[in-house]
Amino acid sequence: MPRADLPIAVSIGEPAGIGPEIVSQAWERMSGEVDFFVIGDASHLNGPVVRISHPAEAAGAMPRGLPVLSREFGPARMPGTAQPEHATHTIRAIEEAVALTMRGEAAALTTAPIHKKALKDGAGFAYPGHTEFLAHLAGVDDVVMMLACPELRVVPATIHIPLADVPTALTRKGLTQTIRITWEALRDQGLANPRIALAGLNPHAGEGGAMGREELDWIAPLVADLRAEGLAIKGPLPADTMFHTKAREGYDVAICMYHDQALIPIKTIDFAGGVNVTLGLPFVRTSPDHGTAFDIAGTGRADPTSFIAALRMAREMSR
Repeated sequence: MPRADLPIAVSIGEPAGIGPEIVSQAWERMSGEVDFFVIGDASHLNGPVVRISHPAEAAGAMPRGLPVLSREFGPARMPGTAQPEHATHTIRAIEEAVALTMRGEAAALTTAPIHKKALKDGAGFAYPGHTEFLAHLAGVDDVVMMLACPELRVVPATIHIPLADVPTALTRKGLTQTIRITWEALRDQGLANPRIALAGLNPHAGEGGAMGREELDWIAPLVADLRAEGLAIKGPLPADTMFHTKAREGYDVAICMYHDQALIPIKTIDFAGGVNVTLGLPFVRTSPDHGTAFDIAGTGRADPTSFIAALRMAREMSR
C-alpha cells in the first residue's frame, strides 16, 4: 500500500489533559476525510470506539467509531489532574506510534500533548520535550520545530530555554543547521527554492551595533555565505516589522531567534489552527500547537481545531 494511503498514527499523550477529548472530536468531524487510529486506553476516549489489532484495520473501522489500538493504562482518567501513574504507558504509546510509522505501517505521526512533569515524576522522563524524545527514537541528532498555519510558517532557532541563555545558545553552526534543515524540508514539500526570512536577535536587528553586535559580528556574514551558496535568504531583519500582511508575502518561512519571537506572531494570526511540525525526522510528525489544558479538561470546552489541522497537515505532507 502506498504510504499516502496508510492511516495516520496518533499517540494519546497525557490522558488527564484534553488529548482524549480532541481526538474523539476529530473522529466525529473527520470520519471519511482522514483515516487515523489512536494508541491509548480505549476507556479514556469519548463516543464510539472500535478496537483494532493492526493499523491496516483503521480505514474499515472509521465509519463505525474511532479506531483504537487499546493499551491498558491502569488507573481511571481524572480530567484536569496530572497522573504520573500513567507516565510509563504514555511513553510506550509514543514509542509504539513511532515504530509503526518508521516501519511503514502508518503514513505519519500526529501526537496529542504530553505533560512533561507528569512523565518525569512517574517515569523519570529525561527529555526537555516531545520533539527531543522523537529525535532520540528516530536516531537523529538535529531536528527543527516549525509552527505553521495557512498564513505563516515560523521556526524558532532556540526553543525551551530561558531568554537569558539565548545569546550564548545561538551559534553560527547551530543556526546554519536550523536553516539548512528548514530549507531542505520545505523543498521536500514542493518549494523549489524556499524563501527564508531571518529575524535579528536584538531590537531593530541591532540597529547598526547600537543595540547589540551579534547581527554585525556573525549573523549577517552567515546570511551572506548562505546566499552565495544559492539559498534565497534575507536578514537579519527587525522582528517587529516581519509579520504584518505585506511583509509575509515576501517569504515562505521566518526563522526566529527564540521561542516567543516565533510563537507570538503565529498564535496571534491563528491561535486555534496552528500546527507544530518537526522537521529533520525520517517521518512526518505533526501536533496541535497547544498543551494539555488541564484547566478545561473534562468540561466540554476543548477545541479540536488545531488537532484537526495537524491531522490534515500530516496527510498533505505524507503525500
